[in-house]
Amino acid sequence: MNKQERIISVAKNTIETESKAIANLAHLVNDEFAGAVDYIYNSKGRVIVTGIGKSANIATKIVATLNSTGTPAIFMHAADAIHGDLGTIQQNDTVICISKSGNTPEIKVLVPLIKAIDNKLIAITGNGESFLGQQADFVLNAYVEKEACPNNLAPTTSTTAQLVIGDALAMCLLDLRGFSSKDFAKFHPGGSLGKKLYLRVSNLTSLNEKPQVSPDTDVKKVIVEISEKMLGVTAVVENDEIIGIITDGDLRRMLTKTDNFAGLTAKDIMTHNPKKIANNAMAVEAMEMMDKYGITQILAEDKGKYSGVVHIHNLTKEGII
Repeated sequence: MNKQERIISVAKNTIETESKAIANLAHLVNDEFAGAVDYIYNSKGRVIVTGIGKSANIATKIVATLNSTGTPAIFMHAADAIHGDLGTIQQNDTVICISKSGNTPEIKVLVPLIKAIDNKLIAITGNGESFLGQQADFVLNAYVEKEACPNNLAPTTSTTAQLVIGDALAMCLLDLRGFSSKDFAKFHPGGSLGKKLYLRVSNLTSLNEKPQVSPDTDVKKVIVEISEKMLGVTAVVENDEIIGIITDGDLRRMLTKTDNFAGLTAKDIMTHNPKKIANNAMAVEAMEMMDKYGITQILAEDKGKYSGVVHIHNLTKEGII
């Protein structure tokens, strides 16, 4: 087996090992898992997620997922907790402790301290008989048969399993809360996903100039308007209503057909019945229309009146594309 073949083989074995372990987790979800979810859902406090080593890295991701889907959560490193950060835990908070073995020294010190302040403790562990498993109020089983590491040492499959259990927990809470796409947008106002859910055409047209000419505007002035507004397009407007569009492409086609455009006006070269979109439509709808019709600009209107232009560059800059 050459080097390339070995690389591919190891990669496939890793993925297959982890995928089988994840599939097995579905059989480990039980009433105790449901009880943990229900307790968090009815709790008036936050979720504190803690762990040590690689489990701490997984804890930070679970915290991010919970926060972004409507469940307030805070990360607390297990080692820091026993050196002063235990004050992070407040009354009514629920603590999730992540540990593959459930028997690490830091966990053995931390768990009694959590129990002493009477907060509910949820364990995500692969060993329900461990110190952590025995002390926890709820045990979420993250058992894996082996790590993807050929030496069965580096946390790989086990941390993937922990992450999946955390995702399952978060999605159950999301479902119970009826967390909608609008809620998601509130928690992700700056992200591209959130923008797809709240950004409207009007938010984009307001960023641009508003090129427009009348049907009788001579071609020279049309060229000036397109050039000055720098959008590669102008609307042809009559009584505030869009009756046509002229693009850079229309001008190039005009020049191939005639050497003398004196006397030509906007209505002579415009495209009739251009694609339009409502000013209050979602920006993602503008993207879909551009993609469907192979265009890079689209005219917007508000209650039948011309309101501006959305350019593909707007969508790119906002992360919609």
